[in-house]
Amino acid sequence: MPAKSKAQQKAAGAALSAKRGDTDKEDLQGAAREMYDSMTEDQLEDFASGNRKGKPEHVK
Repeated sequence: MPAKSKAQQKAAGAALSAKRGDTDKEDLQGAAREMYDSMTEDQLEDFASGNRKGKPEHVK
């Protein structure tokens, strides 16, 4: 299930980076921290992938 907004993709990408050990978990904030705790690496990869073109910055 791909993200519906650019903000979701960015948060998923940050959480994925922390899951892989590229960044520190302590640097995550807000949605990225929640995604890190609740989603698997495969789910995060699927959520963060895809084209950002045409997506809104935020979804209500």
